[in-house]
Amino acid sequence: MTTTRVRFSQWTVALLAAFAILFTATASHAAPLTASQHALDGAAEYKLFLEDKFDVSLEGKISKGNFIRAVADVLNIEAPKDKAVFSDLSSSDDLYDAAAALYGKGILQGPAIGGELPLTNAVAVSIAIRAADLKELAYTYPTAKVDKALGELGISAAGLGKHVSQELAAAVDTGFIPAEYRQGFSPRATANEAFINVLLGKVLETKGLYKNYIGYISDADIITKLNQAYATSDIIQAPKLQKLVNTALEQELITGYNLKDSRFESNFVDELALTYGHSNLKHAIQLIGLLRSEGLDAKVQFEPKTSAFVHLLEWGDPGPNVVKIANGNYIAYAKEYDLEFEFATKKDKEAFQAIILAYAKKNSADQTGLIASSWWQPLYYSATELADYEVITNNLITDPESPYTVHPFSLNENSEAVVKGFKAIDPDAVITPYKFWVDVPFFNYLHGEST
Repeated sequence: MTTTRVRFSQWTVALLAAFAILFTATASHAAPLTASQHALDGAAEYKLFLEDKFDVSLEGKISKGNFIRAVADVLNIEAPKDKAVFSDLSSSDDLYDAAAALYGKGILQGPAIGGELPLTNAVAVSIAIRAADLKELAYTYPTAKVDKALGELGISAAGLGKHVSQELAAAVDTGFIPAEYRQGFSPRATANEAFINVLLGKVLETKGLYKNYIGYISDADIITKLNQAYATSDIIQAPKLQKLVNTALEQELITGYNLKDSRFESNFVDELALTYGHSNLKHAIQLIGLLRSEGLDAKVQFEPKTSAFVHLLEWGDPGPNVVKIANGNYIAYAKEYDLEFEFATKKDKEAFQAIILAYAKKNSADQTGLIASSWWQPLYYSATELADYEVITNNLITDPESPYTVHPFSLNENSEAVVKGFKAIDPDAVITPYKFWVDVPFFNYLHGEST
């Protein structure tokens, strides 16, 4: 029996036993990667993403109604105020709101919805192409172009109807029907679970709602992309938010904070993702090479970040990008970045720490055998639990009117006082504290320890 559950839980994760394993060797025994050993995301990855980000599960025998609900939910489409009229649905039916929402966007046509019917390949593709805002492209296809594309499926347009045949053709050309689903494709056959999850994943990709990343560790051009991403990033300016947190810095409520731009968020699956922060480009480049040499592959997203901290007057010239405060000290801003990684497996994610502690963690001033600009207290963290990590709090501050976010980390026991202090400065501040898992050296740094 098919169930479709939609609760939009940000932290709920259900790992798939069938998730594709790209690299299974541990770091200590792994062979160095060669370029581009990865594959495109497929049904298992899309299914995991849907469950992680939307709590949507499409499995087993999936009806047209199940698919309609899922599309409406992941795209967050609401029914229009003007009531739609269907020949087989009333406004009191469970499926009505989702069907009306898609009807209002031109994704469904009516008058009959047929929600209880099995979902066929042709219907699933048509809904997906329209939901992805590709129908105008599809309807430009002349007969010759349709015939050529449908030839890839081993079918003809006979009996399909003009728009359906055009939508199927566009689905071939845009990758909505990947190569592995083309042999034996039958428009009228019931769509299987894997294909339906692929279609929904492709809709999310096309709408910009899937993962954001510049490439894989194993990509031949990943260093070029990393250089470009760093060169085009700059100090982030968010005056409204900075007014709040700079006041908190002056009051010594916090010792520093990070500014980020949510438009660069990776949207990776939490259970497989890890974030690594630094300021030096050479370090990032060498880190990619280090991970590759240790046999770890992962998706990589570059997230620009600005670090703010108090520069004491007695430290001398604060340099550029500073703001002088009342006591004569300065608030200094530094260009930094977060590298977000999404590994193929939890095992690979867990292997990351041993590599960092061996080759990117400084333990003495004259230490050799480390990658460039390694820190005494490296910063890397996870939204989900990892062994040998500690738990701290991100007292996240957001602005509903901008994409910028502030990340003031604190020890768990200090979070309540930090939030209370922020609220005293700005009662309307939107603060959402949450706990996460961080490496021990950084945890020790928050405790005032040097290593």
